Parts: sequence; C-alpha cells; structure tokens
Amino acid sequence: MKNKHLLAFLFLGLVSTLTAQETEKKAVELNEVSIVKVKKAIEQKADRTIFDFASQPSLNSGSVLDGIKKLPGLIASDVAGMMYQGKQLDVYLDGRPLNITTNELNAFLEGMPANAIEKIEIITQPGAEFPATSGGAIMNIITNVNAKKYLSATYTNSTNITSYDHLRWRVNNSLLLSAKNKYFGWQLNLGQSYYESALWTTVTKNVNNVNSLVSATNADRIGRTNFIKSGVTFDIGKDRLLLNYDLNYSNNNSNTKGNGPGFSTDDDSYTDALRQDFVVTYQKKFEDRAKKLEFKVNYNDNKNDFLLDSRINNSIGLDNQSKQQLLNAKIDYSQPINFSDEGKLSFGGLYEGLFFETQSENIVNLDYQRKTAAAYAEFQTKFDKFNFIVGGRAEDYNIKGKTNTEELIPFKQFRFFPNASAQYNFSNSIYFNANYNKKISLPSTSALNPNNTNYQNPNVDYAGNPNLQPTIFDNYEVKLSAFDYAFIGYNVSSAQNQVVNRVLLTNNVVVNTSVNVPQIKVHNFNVGLPIPYMLFTEGLKETMKMNVNPDTMNFLYVYTAYQYHQIPDSNTNGFWMFNLMSQTVLPKGIKFVANFNYMFPKGNYFYFIVEKPMRNNVDLTFSKKFFKDQVSVSVSANDIFNSNRTVVSSYNTPLLLSNKNDSSRFGFSINYKIPTKKKWAKEDPNLLNKEKKEDGEGNLNQ
Repeated sequence: MKNKHLLAFLFLGLVSTLTAQETEKKAVELNEVSIVKVKKAIEQKADRTIFDFASQPSLNSGSVLDGIKKLPGLIASDVAGMMYQGKQLDVYLDGRPLNITTNELNAFLEGMPANAIEKIEIITQPGAEFPATSGGAIMNIITNVNAKKYLSATYTNSTNITSYDHLRWRVNNSLLLSAKNKYFGWQLNLGQSYYESALWTTVTKNVNNVNSLVSATNADRIGRTNFIKSGVTFDIGKDRLLLNYDLNYSNNNSNTKGNGPGFSTDDDSYTDALRQDFVVTYQKKFEDRAKKLEFKVNYNDNKNDFLLDSRINNSIGLDNQSKQQLLNAKIDYSQPINFSDEGKLSFGGLYEGLFFETQSENIVNLDYQRKTAAAYAEFQTKFDKFNFIVGGRAEDYNIKGKTNTEELIPFKQFRFFPNASAQYNFSNSIYFNANYNKKISLPSTSALNPNNTNYQNPNVDYAGNPNLQPTIFDNYEVKLSAFDYAFIGYNVSSAQNQVVNRVLLTNNVVVNTSVNVPQIKVHNFNVGLPIPYMLFTEGLKETMKMNVNPDTMNFLYVYTAYQYHQIPDSNTNGFWMFNLMSQTVLPKGIKFVANFNYMFPKGNYFYFIVEKPMRNNVDLTFSKKFFKDQVSVSVSANDIFNSNRTVVSSYNTPLLLSNKNDSSRFGFSINYKIPTKKKWAKEDPNLLNKEKKEDGEGNLNQ
C-alpha cells in the first residue's frame, strides 16, 4: 500500500512538472514588473510557524479539523491528543484560549468551517506575555479578514460527500460583512455547518497469542453548528474601544451499534453545546506609535448537555450536564527603549477565575474552581546581527474542588517561569534561533471529570481522574530557517508529572483514563524544504537565478520529522513522519495541489504503539479564480485510497485499538466576494481577532 501511494504521488508530480513548463517560461518572459503582495502558504518566524488558510483551497475546503490534520508536523489523535513537532498543543481562537474540554475540542473544530479561517499560528516558543499554562505550544486559530473602509461582503460554501455503506454529506456556509468610517466600524461573520460522519471502532485483546473481540462499534453521527462572530469599534480621539461577541451553538446526535462478549447495544446519544464569549478592549494611543497600553476584560460561558439512551430496553444510560464560566482581566504595556537598536520593554498583569461544575441526574459529580494571578516582564534588544529576548512570568495558583465522594488535592503555589531567545541573522532571509522556556499545563476539566460524556458499553468505560496534578515543562529548541519555507530544527520537551491517556484492562473491562507520569521527554527532529520543479528541467544554475515567491511557482515541499518519546523504565521506539506537498500552476491559471502524509508504524506515541501507518492518505485539490479574482472555485478529493486509519496497541496491556472514519471524500467549495460600493480603499485592522502585539500597527489588538 505504501509503495502504491508513493508511485501515485510521484506520477502526479511528473505530470504536473511537464504540464507546467510552458506556464513557467511565459512567466519568465514578462517585460512588465508589478508589485503584488502575495500571501505566503507557510511562514517561518522566530517563535512560530504560520499557515495561511484563506488562500489555500487544499486546507479550507472542509472543516477546520480537516485542514489542521493536513498540516505538516501535526498529529491529531482521538486517543492521545494533539501535538505539533513533539509538543502538546493548547488551542486558542483569535488570541484567546478556547477553554473547552478535551472531549469537546474535536467536535468544536469539526463543526467550524475552514473557509471562515484566515490563518493558523503554531507558536512553538510562547513568550512571557502568554499564560504559563500554555504548556508546550499554542495553536492560535485566526478568523476572518481585515475590515475595510467600505462595505465588503464575502460568501463561502464547501460541500463534501462520501459513500461507504450509504451517502453522507458535509455542508459549510459562512457570510462575512464589514464596514468602517472615521469614527465607527463593525464586522459580522455568520456561519453554519452540517456534517454526517461514521466511525468504526474495534477493541481486541491478545492472550497467549489468541485474539478475541472485546468490543466492536459502528457510530453514525450527525452534527449541526451555528456561529456568530461580531466586532464593533469606536475611535475616541486617539484611543480605541472594541466590543466583541462570539456565539457557537452545536446540536449533535449519534446512533451507535455495538457488540462483544455478552452484550449487544443500540444506543442514541444527543449533545447540546452553547459557547458564548464577550470581550471589552480599550487601547490607549500615544504620540510614539511604538508605545502601547491595552486593557481587556473577557467573559466566557460554556454549557454542555449529554444524553445517552438505549433503543433496546428504552432506558437512559447517561444524563450529564456541565457548565463553565471564566472571567479574566488583563493589562499590557510596551514601549521602546534607547538601550540598543530596536529595543523594547513589555510588561503586564492578569487575574482570572474559572468555575466548572458537572452533574448527573441532579447530583454534582465535580465542582472545580481555579483562580490565577499573574504578572510578566519581557525585554527585547538587538545588537548588530543578534536579537535577544529575555523575560519571565510569575503566576500564583489557587485550585480546589470536590467530587461527590472526595475533595480534590488542592494546588496552591507561586511559580516563576523564565524564557529566553537568541537569534543570529546571517541575512534578511536566513537566521538561526535558540530558545528556552518553562511552562505549566493544568489538568483539563475533562481529564478530572468523573462524569462520562462518551459512548460506553458493558466492556468499555471512560473515567476521569480527580487526583491529577499539573505538568511542568522545560522546552528547548534550536532552528535554522531560510526564506520562510526551508528550515531544520531540533527540540526537546522535558515534562514532570506529565498527564497522559492510558487504556487499561480491568476485569475484562477496557477503562480509558488519565494518569500522571513522573518524567517524560519528547525529542523531535524536523526538516522542511521546498524543491522547485525547474531544478529538474533547467538545472541548479538556472534555478538559482530565479527570484520567485514559492507560492506562485511549481514546487515540491518536503517535510520530514523523527520523534522519540523517552519514558523511564519503558522500552520505547521513535517514529518517522513524512509530508509531501506538490504545487503546480497549470495553464489557464488552474492550481493543482497534491498532499501525501505518512507516519511509520512501530513507534511509541506516549503509552500507545502505532501498529499500522497513521496519517496515511493522499489528497488532491484543483482550484481556479474567475471574474478578476472575485470568485474562487476548488474541487478536492481527500484520502483517495481510503487508507487513513488508526491502529494502536496499549503499552504493557494485551489490547489493540482500531478506528476508521469516512475519510475518503469528494467535494467542492466556492468563495464569492460580493460586489459592493468602495468609498475608500484603505484597509483597517481586524475587528474580530488579535495578532501578536509586535506584528505592527496595522493590527487591531483585542
């Protein structure tokens, strides 16, 4: 199967190369020069990697989760969580933590249309300005585009179909409206998502070389999501007031048929989830535009209802509800200093309170409270070809709670988290980075929650662990980057009290839970390299003469990584990951993108051993723009060989877990910039999200 995928991909690359030669030659012969700002598909910065979604049909033709799973270096697993280049990811939306349970995260990302996303930042080295609870790394999902000083409107749609045992549909729609004048501006994004999906799961055990079935399930799922994102800004003299309100409502149901020794089930489950987010931001402006002062208050409210009942005996198996409230207030200040070239001092503070409660049939199973007070300071400077960042963040935690049977182990501590970064610039496009930071990861409420919100049967159970303690990380990284796309790097994340998922067999019942492991180190070596196709047709000498943005040329992007999970008293093995992305601009302006992902088996992913290749899929996308780029159309085929599946064994247990979903899909998408009257053509900052403060004046810091 692997050879078939490789041969197919190479053949596609060869065809693409031959058909694109004429297009490349015509581009070289142009006599006129025009300056056009082209978005980069991938952009490497000192502390982060930025993936553009808005202009990449291969990423934005489905759900956000579909697009994320295609990112090179990222692993998204139902059994072991989400990691990027060996680091656990904390997920943010528009610069703010999602603050939803792990169990809800995949459903949230699957219900969000990828065509509503502008870009995704993976911040591998979060500085002192970010909460220390970010852990190893941050994935910041940034929505929408900048507001303009005229009424603008954009409609997007993506439709996907798949056919396994029967036809299933996925449809995403979104509409973005915005306008702004000298004193007032607004932005509104409305969207909905409907998806049908299937998941087949089996659990087997091997005792004395005899395999036996523990559980087999077939889940047929329907998800419905509606969302609103709104932003209003008022310019008060030189200052600015921003008001943001986000709403996300999802209504999902599933029918799951299961069988195993001694049981046969036919169950329906229903999930209602409502997430609301309110933000008030005040930005003080100064004569010196490099000086910034910002106050922000954020209130977040999440409610989730989960019901599981049986069609066989007409009884309710689970009836669980949870609610979470978060309130924080923060202040950030930065100013230039004359100590050196491009020097800057930043500092700020935060106070946050989080309250979580879950109950079943009016019995409170978990009452969790967390209060955090934090302050940070960070200093940046530049000497000749060197850039330095030194900072620290102090956080004071007061965490307590109780279940219906016992008190949680309280966590009342004051901790200091340093960070440091050094960069040497060989040129404007080539630089070397060395980074270090200390972070903490607090157990999620889903990991603590003894209240199960997953499908279960007599042989499979899910159990939270109220006794989990926080994880402390020491993160080290070195990376050499060139021309945004090419890089080679190595990082190691050393974790104390690492929270990991374990699947255990107890009295012939499979129990999924989380435990603390005293010490785990994750090593990751990774390389990314674009290879222009003209290297094979014109040779190295002619290729080196070209000064073309990689996003407008024909090339093969190669990503490879080796990851090793070092667990004390355990004999673990590393694994290799590969991602190949072929981009070709065909005649008539048609862009063809082919993706191939492959993760080799037999390596350890924490306490799971990969038995079959993971991320094993080939995806194809054709796209074209019409009517002066007002309309963009794409056609895509995902997992064309229907080979993407997960098969893992549980370390030191006789269990083998296998799951397969309807990943082989065909679809199309359209993006339509609705013609509107342009009174002014100047762009103004994004009202719905925040980018990093250092990225420039053109961004609206919310």
